[in-house]
Amino acid sequence: MSLVESHSADGIVELRLARAPVNALNPQLCNDLVDALAAAVDSGAQGIVLGGGVKVFSAGLDVPHLLSLGDDRDALMAAWESFFLAARAIAECPVPVVAAIAGHAPAGGCVLALCCDYRVMARSEDPAKPFRIGLNETQVGLVVPVGILHLMQRVVGTYRAERLVVAGDMVEAERAERIGLVDELVPLDQVNARAREWLAQLLKLPQPVMRQTRAIARADLVAAMQPENIQLPKFIAAWSDPSTQAALKALVAKLGK
Repeated sequence: MSLVESHSADGIVELRLARAPVNALNPQLCNDLVDALAAAVDSGAQGIVLGGGVKVFSAGLDVPHLLSLGDDRDALMAAWESFFLAARAIAECPVPVVAAIAGHAPAGGCVLALCCDYRVMARSEDPAKPFRIGLNETQVGLVVPVGILHLMQRVVGTYRAERLVVAGDMVEAERAERIGLVDELVPLDQVNARAREWLAQLLKLPQPVMRQTRAIARADLVAAMQPENIQLPKFIAAWSDPSTQAALKALVAKLGK
């Protein structure tokens, strides 16, 4: 059974990551997302809304699964490649994709959102517990690939991206909107509806012209996600560093509590 649910109406396909409890991105979820995007386009979708769970869009890569692979470099390469293939599938999608972010989006969840055309994020119902989004890789000992850095740079600017990524900052939703990391904040129960509304307005434009212009405007994003800008072998080598492994195991232990 697919870990990505699909619903189609009025030329828009809604895809929802559906791997409880937090949509941790394991190879099956990533591969299912690639397949679901391709199926949506093949079925004639004019646009796609990509959603996740309530309170957690996606918690990023499935770290416990990755740690369970130990020193199996081939298995690690395959697992990470499945994630980057999913992100690339969003970046290269020939029709617009809107991220409907109904909760936190750290690390890999943030990457998927940054590959989308537009980001609608929920405003937490509890102001004391705001939803957050960001690339927090450095906090767990991971180097951010140059291609992923570019995703952040293109939405918040070069210097601000440097500050956020170097610190591994998880940005509160209100600030994320102010700096352009997300495009809109709406109440939790309106995220999907607003994503559809924005997409529907875009789809009123002459489609061939819109899509061609979109492809030109997003060429840098597509280039950023190519393997030469990710350098996966170098990334896997850093993954195996003892300090990185210690930080990741500490993270898993914290989550387990």
